[in-house]
Amino acid sequence: MQHEFKEQLVSAEFDLVVIGAGSGGVRAARMAASHGAKVAIIEERFFGGTCVNVGCVPKKLFAYGAGFPGEFELAASYGYRVADWSFDWATLRDNKTHEIERLNGIYRKLLDGAGVQIFEGHGRVESSGTVSVDGETLLQARHILIATGGKPFVPDFPGRDHVRISDDLFYLEQLPKRVAVVGGGYIASEFASILNGLGVAVTQLYRRDLFLRGFDKDVREFVAEGMRHAGVNLRFNTDVTAIEEQGSEKVVRLTDGSELRVDEVFYATGRVPRLDGLFADGVAVQTNERGAIEVNDRFETSVANVYALGDVIDRLQLTPVALAEGMWLAAFLFGEQKPEGPVVYSDVPTAVFCHPNIGTVGLTEEQALARYGTVRVYRSQFRPLRYTLSDIQERTLMKLIVDDSSDKVVGLHMAGEEAAEITQGFAVAIRMGATKADFDATVGIHPSSAEEFVTLRQGETVTAAPRG
Repeated sequence: MQHEFKEQLVSAEFDLVVIGAGSGGVRAARMAASHGAKVAIIEERFFGGTCVNVGCVPKKLFAYGAGFPGEFELAASYGYRVADWSFDWATLRDNKTHEIERLNGIYRKLLDGAGVQIFEGHGRVESSGTVSVDGETLLQARHILIATGGKPFVPDFPGRDHVRISDDLFYLEQLPKRVAVVGGGYIASEFASILNGLGVAVTQLYRRDLFLRGFDKDVREFVAEGMRHAGVNLRFNTDVTAIEEQGSEKVVRLTDGSELRVDEVFYATGRVPRLDGLFADGVAVQTNERGAIEVNDRFETSVANVYALGDVIDRLQLTPVALAEGMWLAAFLFGEQKPEGPVVYSDVPTAVFCHPNIGTVGLTEEQALARYGTVRVYRSQFRPLRYTLSDIQERTLMKLIVDDSSDKVVGLHMAGEEAAEITQGFAVAIRMGATKADFDATVGIHPSSAEEFVTLRQGETVTAAPRG
């Protein structure tokens, strides 16, 4: 059923109307405008999307904050006296909020500067050529782009209303003393590490036998050991059956019959596409079994003239991927030079800011064996130089996976300090098809952790087990 619109804006047709001002939507809108298109963008929550407001940016700021107690401990071995330090949660929280507000303003200025018309409110696709804003304004569009991102998913169980989602951590009035973090993905692991670093007693619950599914197994095991050493209570093969509130405590009942008493329970059990109220009757796009919008290589949905990208299509839920998709689509629709091919999703580097950090690009050992049959695996574990003056037993893991027949490096994985920074540089080499011989011929920077990747010499040949 169509709205009866109080006001209609039909004086000029927009070439592109974007619903969602997150990373992908803003990039597509700006680039389309730079190609000469007349563009409108609609946002009902906050500019910059999940990443800027309740994701990558505030999470990384909190991860920095959580690392200072370890730095203070290390500093003593270098002759500094920092025994009287203290921590104020409100200062970290509010300074983070000021920075996010600054970034919100930057996103608005970028859109204004590009000539994109901004509408604040709820956008809904009324037809393949019209979009409404709060049921009051009707925009005509040659092309419509859905870039509404995702939202946290919490399963249904008794006591579900007593949990918090990942968004809530960034605005807590007080820092709790004891928490349970439920989930085994990168968000749950990052939050467990952050809260633990800030002095909270953390129990992370995951229903399978090992968290961080999809990452290399050596990395998963190494990170589990590191998080336990740092003080996180990891409980695998454990799930929540119910949560009860008793006074100021939350009693978490578990599948093994035990219970856990905490101040807060954070759920980070995955994200689902944000499609709430997005389509009028009769114009809903086709979705897959995960609820993600199905698109082809040109980001076209099942509805003519309607496109989608970013987390809402659930290909790779990474901000830089959404940016690449937005740039590609703008060039495809409005650029003088069309893209030569589709967006490439292989060899995309990524990081997890748990403690220890993870950086990875390319295939895991398991994936490489399935694809190539025989691979060479190079591993190294060591204590970084900066810790050798102290009693702190910080460790780093580095791993290369090489296709045995071509000598091509097909996977690079790291868990340890500065993993993201180091992996980003090596990702260029992986994307260009560097071989192990290329790595061996590269002179390392000494002393550094990064040089380990170009000095690995002792490898293990591994062959996939025969099927059947």
